[in-house]
Amino acid sequence: MKYLIHTCRILLGLAFVIFGTNIFLHFIPGSDQTPPGDAGVFAGVLMHSGYMYVIGALQVLGGLCLLTGRLAPLGLTLLGPVLVNILLFHIFFAPEGIVVGAVLTVMALFLLWVYRYKFPAIFQP
Repeated sequence: MKYLIHTCRILLGLAFVIFGTNIFLHFIPGSDQTPPGDAGVFAGVLMHSGYMYVIGALQVLGGLCLLTGRLAPLGLTLLGPVLVNILLFHIFFAPEGIVVGAVLTVMALFLLWVYRYKFPAIFQP
């Protein structure tokens, strides 16, 4: 079980550090192309307004918190709203890309369950 926890934590942290950094540096090929239709309009507005830079910074910070291990609950707290937005974007605008968001969300929910003792107000009635 310990290895599964470490694997999920490191993979989730790496994913958010890499994709968050990509928002600033655009090093992943094809990531600077806007998707077609309403998804492209929405993504364009988010990028033009500067909102995506805040999201990118939260992704990098949350991912680094997960990678350290000691700050994993803080990382999960920072990345929770980002994951919700990723899932909602794919549900409403681009359902073909939902698999990655769903996998990341499952890993985050698993880690949230593992670290549930760090969130007593959330998990107690």
